[in-house]
Amino acid sequence: MSDISIVKRTGQKEALDLEKLHKVVFYSCEGVSGVSPSQVELTSHISFSEGMTTSEIQETLIKAAADLISEETPNYQFVAGRLITYHLRKEAYGQFEPPLLIDIVKHNIDAGMYDKLLLDWYDEDEWKQLEKWIDHSRDENYTYAAMEQFRGKYLVQDRYTKKIFETPQVALMLIGATLFHRYPKDTRMKWVKDFYDSVSRFEISLPTPVMAGVRTSVRQFSSCVLIESGDSLDSINATSAAIVKYVSKRAGIGIGAGHIRSIGSSINGGHATHTGVIPFYKHFQSAVRSCSQGGVRGGAATLYYPIWHMEVEDLLVLKNNKGTEDNRIRHLDYGVQFNRLFYERLIEGGDITLFSPSDVPELIEPFYTDMDKFKELYETAERKTSIRKKKVPAIDLFSSFMQERKDTGRIYLMNVDHANDHGSFRPDLAPIKQSNLCCEIDLPTKPLENIDDPAGEISLCTLAAINWGNIKDPSGFKKPAELLVRALDELLDYQDYPVLAAERSTMNRRPLGVGIINFAYWMAKNDMTYTDPNLEMIDEWAEAWSYYLIQASNRLANEKGSCKLNYQTKYSQGICPVDTYKKDVDELVPHKPKMNWNKLKTALKSNGIRNSTLMALMPSETSSQISNATNGIEPPRALVSIKQSKHGVLKQVVPSIHHLKNKYELLWDQKSPKGYLNICAVLQKYVDQGISVNTSYNPQHFEDEKIPFSVLLTDLIQFYKYGGKQLYYFNTFDGATDEAEEPAHPYVNQDEPLEEEECESCVL
Repeated sequence: MSDISIVKRTGQKEALDLEKLHKVVFYSCEGVSGVSPSQVELTSHISFSEGMTTSEIQETLIKAAADLISEETPNYQFVAGRLITYHLRKEAYGQFEPPLLIDIVKHNIDAGMYDKLLLDWYDEDEWKQLEKWIDHSRDENYTYAAMEQFRGKYLVQDRYTKKIFETPQVALMLIGATLFHRYPKDTRMKWVKDFYDSVSRFEISLPTPVMAGVRTSVRQFSSCVLIESGDSLDSINATSAAIVKYVSKRAGIGIGAGHIRSIGSSINGGHATHTGVIPFYKHFQSAVRSCSQGGVRGGAATLYYPIWHMEVEDLLVLKNNKGTEDNRIRHLDYGVQFNRLFYERLIEGGDITLFSPSDVPELIEPFYTDMDKFKELYETAERKTSIRKKKVPAIDLFSSFMQERKDTGRIYLMNVDHANDHGSFRPDLAPIKQSNLCCEIDLPTKPLENIDDPAGEISLCTLAAINWGNIKDPSGFKKPAELLVRALDELLDYQDYPVLAAERSTMNRRPLGVGIINFAYWMAKNDMTYTDPNLEMIDEWAEAWSYYLIQASNRLANEKGSCKLNYQTKYSQGICPVDTYKKDVDELVPHKPKMNWNKLKTALKSNGIRNSTLMALMPSETSSQISNATNGIEPPRALVSIKQSKHGVLKQVVPSIHHLKNKYELLWDQKSPKGYLNICAVLQKYVDQGISVNTSYNPQHFEDEKIPFSVLLTDLIQFYKYGGKQLYYFNTFDGATDEAEEPAHPYVNQDEPLEEEECESCVL
């Protein structure tokens, strides 16, 4: 082995130094139980060859350690993570010991990687203070999956040469410094330190746009964009232009397209007839796919339309592979919108009448905001003989919806009445008419007539999450809640806005969406399963989580002023999510509030709210890996999950596997999603936006391994009964023994990215 020559970073050749290699491996294993340096070396030696570079040797060691990760030897995840840390420091700094923080900042400003204003914001003494606080040893707490995500997505780098310019602790400290730079000089350093400590100790997690962009000259960090199209050509073209602008900024897109008239409708007083919505949906698809997200992948969007649209039978099948390219649009996902009336028609065995929106414009607003008025107008329209219509048995439409949802996994559901009744906005002033890519954001929108239309409204939401697994008791939510609300609120003023309608909306409403990660770990260590959850405990913790977020925004409103459209929120009336949830949830868990809601509601009436929305439970695939946490509120698929991404195969181990191995309930072991859906119902009780709720079924738990339609329908109705807003993925286990994410759905085009890679933003 000593006969092998290697190539150093300088280009010089030298003999492979096994002693040096041993020191690196020993460092990576030091203090880690259940691992062996010699085992890593033995696994890697067979891969060494003449002329390898030092970088290739490092990658060989990393792969060797990663290959050893298993249920029996999970701690090799920390060995592989440390080996990446060693590699990154040598690459970024030319040495293992990081330089002074100020020197790193100056170097990266000169390289064009950091915002030059960093040196204007903080003086020399403050940089010295930040130097004392930064703890590079915390890099050693990251797992293999976390470090791979850092170097692949988050760390500042030259995407062409692949050179990386920083390490995780530097990135996290500078994110905090950037976010709080406008705070008063006598207080801001405390906020920077607290924020840095919280994020570096895995108490809070941040979304991809923030992690990758804050500290650079990039100034667009909102994760989700909601764009509503009107029925005119001008509006459709303006929508398309806005999509292009935001897709290029790595945002996930929600498209509201329910206004567009159906095929055969009159145009220009009957001088022409409409081509239908499909050509325009194709137009939106082209816009979404035209710009890649960060030069890595095509954009992603979910398009929303109402169940009563005249073309719904053709729209429901747009995603499947049974038709031709002419009648399919497979690179969009779809959200079908329902309200109470359509569930009533289903239960009663009635019909659903389909209309072109242009023929019944009076139905559009009440469909979202006023169920009684909508029912009255809908039934009136059904009786009118002058209006073009089509009747379809409700069971047939619901069956088609459920079949396509099951087959493609990507036909979503939105209960628009619940989104309005149990949201933070007053429906009469700011109706919710759509959601976002990942089905958790509920914000007002207005169609644009042109890209600079001052009357239009594009809604953005900026995301983050709190790690429930690192909270000791409900009072522990107070500090991370305040940190996130303050940090994200600052972000809204710091970032740029490519479209005027988005800037006006954000400045007027200041919406945030704070979610949850590591929920499955929290459940496991509290001795509960998804099948048999302790709903009273979940209720108590969710109440505190929600309360402290609202309280933080109310305090910030007292300090900096409420959002300009505070009066359009229910918060301004002293109404909180705990007041508007579906009372059917009380069947699951008795309502026993623990927090002082009356005092908070009085303060809300007096001071208002700084942020129109505060909660949203989003997918959190990447941030969960960063924090060595389970994914959002989802059950793990395996104790050691194999995450497939553009960076290769990543092994992620559930937290505390040694102690809690038998406490985790895995996804495909669940007989049904009922327990999970009940948990979501309790969580939704305290959420002012939505939850990315997935439904997962293992055919092996059913007779003849076929999931009965009656089961799917019952779960759907139950979801509505308890106030569910949006359903996201439909997951089906195919019986594979691989520990990977569920396989691609049979009708999903294999060129499309799956799950975690679908949206760089909403996944955190």
